[in-house]
Amino acid sequence: MADASYSPTTNPMLTGIKGLCPRCQKGSLFAGYLKLAPRCEVCDLDYSFADPADGPAFFAMTIAAVPALAFGIWFQTSFGLPLWVHGLTTLPLTIFSCIALLRPLKGWLVCSQFFHKAHEGLIDLEWHADAARRAAKAEDA
Repeated sequence: MADASYSPTTNPMLTGIKGLCPRCQKGSLFAGYLKLAPRCEVCDLDYSFADPADGPAFFAMTIAAVPALAFGIWFQTSFGLPLWVHGLTTLPLTIFSCIALLRPLKGWLVCSQFFHKAHEGLIDLEWHADAARRAAKAEDA
């Protein structure tokens, strides 16, 4: 299908948080809670370009840790409860906060990769060869 018939996202964050295809903004990015679909069911965009790696987990842990820690400190100083109570309150709060953030963050990162045309880095061997020739030429002069 032609790319011109679709309106690609101009806001990868919003499109990704909604879990929509970055090219048509109609199909779903996900085949499960966190598993990316192989392709969009509407515009047939192949999602194999996407590799958010550990990014969603890192951001989820970073975002959830500060409020969970603040809650844990407040809870401890206000009530002076034993440590095992935090295992029943603060720990589940942290885990569920991270899990809730994973899908929207993964969607955002995938849509951002599409929007910014991200791809795996390559070593430009021709550039390096030209640079070596220029350096050798400069030494001879």
